[in-house]
Amino acid sequence: MVFNSVAFFVFIVAFLVVYFNLKGRMRIWWCLLGSYFFYGWWDWRFLSLIAISTMIDYLLGLKLDQTDDSMKRKRLLGLSMVMNLGFLGVFKYFNFFADSFGDVLLSMGLEPSWNTLHIILPVGISFYTFQSMSYTIDVYQRKIPVEKDLLRFSTFIAFFPQLVAGPIVRASDFLPQFKRDIKWDWNRFHSGTAQFLWGMFKKVAVADSLAPFVDHAFFDPVSNSSMHLLIGVIFYAFQIYCDFSGYSDMAIGLARIMGFDFPENFRTPYFSKNFSEFWSRWHISLSSWLRDYLYIPLGGNRGGSFGSWFFMLFFMAIPVVLMGSVWLGIAFVIISLATWAYAQRNPAFKLQTFIYLNLMVTMLLGGLWHGASWVFVFWGFLHGFYQVVQRFVGPYFGKFMRWIQMPSWARDGVNMAIVFFFTCFAWIFFRSPDFHIATEVIRGIASFENFDFANVTNKFWVARGALLIAMLLAVEIAHARLDYKALVLERPVFRIASFAVIIWVISFLGTFGSNAFIYFQF
Repeated sequence: MVFNSVAFFVFIVAFLVVYFNLKGRMRIWWCLLGSYFFYGWWDWRFLSLIAISTMIDYLLGLKLDQTDDSMKRKRLLGLSMVMNLGFLGVFKYFNFFADSFGDVLLSMGLEPSWNTLHIILPVGISFYTFQSMSYTIDVYQRKIPVEKDLLRFSTFIAFFPQLVAGPIVRASDFLPQFKRDIKWDWNRFHSGTAQFLWGMFKKVAVADSLAPFVDHAFFDPVSNSSMHLLIGVIFYAFQIYCDFSGYSDMAIGLARIMGFDFPENFRTPYFSKNFSEFWSRWHISLSSWLRDYLYIPLGGNRGGSFGSWFFMLFFMAIPVVLMGSVWLGIAFVIISLATWAYAQRNPAFKLQTFIYLNLMVTMLLGGLWHGASWVFVFWGFLHGFYQVVQRFVGPYFGKFMRWIQMPSWARDGVNMAIVFFFTCFAWIFFRSPDFHIATEVIRGIASFENFDFANVTNKFWVARGALLIAMLLAVEIAHARLDYKALVLERPVFRIASFAVIIWVISFLGTFGSNAFIYFQF
């Protein structure tokens, strides 16, 4: 069941009518049953998976709260990590690692004979796994009290608005809200509906309208002109942004109507002036999760250990082998080990090296979280590389901008353009099914063959897409300058007019077909 379907609208109306006519624990029970029904709509068999995961982390949380023995607490935390990552590894990454190992053996002249399993990927498993893991880690670190109510904990894990595509909500933010006395609130309904409609516009009107052109560009890059491919890449940047942030807006809006407050997950990321800022604006709940539960434990800005170095070697040597040769992979390992040896003799170089390594490992795992493919890992590598280069070049580039006396608005514009350009370059790998398609797209754009608008096919799609992107940017700039939420709540005329306009635009320019959200596959 997807938000942009008739089935969902029937479900949400019936759900909310009953929800606001119940009180106390009966309302939470109804919320849990509705969440399980929503999730089971795709495949009821995976309800057992989320139920088992919930029960194990609930029991381990209770055990963590009952003991002060440090070794026992570490074992309980380790058991939770093994369970959660084990489920994720089997259902999402088993075939990926098996196939990759087989490809490496083939590149070495060996012929593996095993067959991989045909495992169905449960919808949203990455999201609710990370949400559950954060709870156990926070209980272990005594940052939050343990949740002793199984009903509240189960609803926290399975809450349907954000279950399958986020945002990833922390237990410290969400669990206390179940104890509030929630009543129908017209202000919440108005502001929540406004955010839901805006998310629907992003998804149905923008993302789904751009999708056909993007699919055509990436299906057979060789048959398309340079201009066609370039437009396809730019369109994909806005397609994935509107698809994913649209879902987040709808989830946050629905939760607000129901009486819950979720954190912001996107904040105009394409207006970022550097890559660190981009990741503070894009998928904020994931980037903050990776920062708090991976980057900082690895050492963050304080350094690191050989573990992060080994992880970096493993995740970069294999794709080097697959894209080039075994000897190229061996050379990569030798160079990396030589750098490690030099770092042991130079403390300042060692500190900076580990900071960069921690960044790279965090972004590599962030890429792998998105999908079981080396193109996702490479996408994560690119964003890690961008942040490392930014730390080297950024101060000198800023001095150069000031030296030529470029106005601040022009300097910001240049920085935004640079970030957007390299972000789009990384999106090529994210969208492509494999490295071959990605390199064909890059080669096609770089050739400048037939680089004019006359050679672009489906010009109507381009015109429609450009209009929708212009509308999106205009509204987002207006949102940045105006308090839209306050206008919706305080001025009924503005509220009615804005709702009517959004609904009309969705109806007139939207692409309907209940297309699934891109991030459902993650």
